[in-house]
Amino acid sequence: MTEEKSFAELLDQDFAAAQTRLIPGQKVEAVVVRIGKEWIFVDLGAKSEGCIARNELVDKDGNLTVQEGDKVEVFFLSERNNEQRFTTRVSGADARNHLMDAYQSGIPVEGTVDQEIKGGFSVKIAGKIRAFCPYSQMSLRRVDDTEQYIGEQFTFKISEYKENGRNIIVSRRAILEEEREQKKEELRETLEKGMTVRGTITSIRNFGAFLDIGGLEGLIPVSEICWGRVDDIHEKLEVGQEVSATVMKLDWENDRISFSLKETLPNPWDAVAGKYAEGSSHVGKVVRLLDFGAFVELEPGIDGLIHISRLGAGRRINHPREVVQLGETVEVRIDSVDTEKKRLSLSIPVPAGGGKGKDDAVKTAQAKEDDEQRQEYKRHLEKADSKGSMGTLGDLLKKKLGN
Repeated sequence: MTEEKSFAELLDQDFAAAQTRLIPGQKVEAVVVRIGKEWIFVDLGAKSEGCIARNELVDKDGNLTVQEGDKVEVFFLSERNNEQRFTTRVSGADARNHLMDAYQSGIPVEGTVDQEIKGGFSVKIAGKIRAFCPYSQMSLRRVDDTEQYIGEQFTFKISEYKENGRNIIVSRRAILEEEREQKKEELRETLEKGMTVRGTITSIRNFGAFLDIGGLEGLIPVSEICWGRVDDIHEKLEVGQEVSATVMKLDWENDRISFSLKETLPNPWDAVAGKYAEGSSHVGKVVRLLDFGAFVELEPGIDGLIHISRLGAGRRINHPREVVQLGETVEVRIDSVDTEKKRLSLSIPVPAGGGKGKDDAVKTAQAKEDDEQRQEYKRHLEKADSKGSMGTLGDLLKKKLGN
């Protein structure tokens, strides 16, 4: 029984070892257990340990960025003499020996942008080995200011490795996309509709602006930029500007996220009842003309409608433009307020004068219109009569109109 148990234990140990065996390029999480002069030793669990070159975990001033007990994400490089070697990225003097492994395994490499050349940038990796990074692979977005990259050190992935390392193409974009996807997954667990977030405007279009909140990009529709009208988005926002926005829509399956800036601002309709009482007069700007009336903006976010029937002062008109023009400043009267539906009904006050009230003015205008119609009809009859086409009936109508 003892021998059978020992044999079973050996099988379990072999199976466990196979399960924990690493392949070059595999990404794992490890715990720093000891820091030496040249190497940092890490524990991967399951009685497995390894080491990382100390210079990989220091900042520009040479200070360590980790301490014992910290967790780090590393890539498996190789195993020599029962010692596992790991890296956070391929760099340093011995990087040349690992470039092929980095290409085959997808391990990041450290490089410095040397100069701009036709189609992209020359990048030095592993000391003095030259690689090429196309414009399209330097950033997530179009590269406009190329000077900002010259002399900078970044992490790249090798996308092509040919002619024994004499022809190497690298991509920084691949690294950024991986980081973005990781952040996106983290946001998916925490982001909720209605939350207020901080982000950066990345691009502006006629229909809205795109906002990056770190790992996730969504649209701010033009209607959600502010409470007032937006004629030119560039007057409200600019690329690179940091703003606060409210999450409006989260459609993870179709990758459609939308935000609102105006929801983070006070709603002007909350104060309408106190500012725009029925019967009060105000000055506004004509912002839209439609067949049925004219919209007047009293303040950003507060528009009211003057119906076409209230524009002609009793005179029938075919379109609001016969009375008011787009952009014109007009005085209006508040006829009704509906805060629930966010509607204001407006009219243009009839000027007082000659002792006549509003009704008298309307009657006068109507009488003028009737007189104009009578005169037009009379001219029509006279013209027809001169051609002898109206006969006796024409004479009678002419005589009647002449009285």
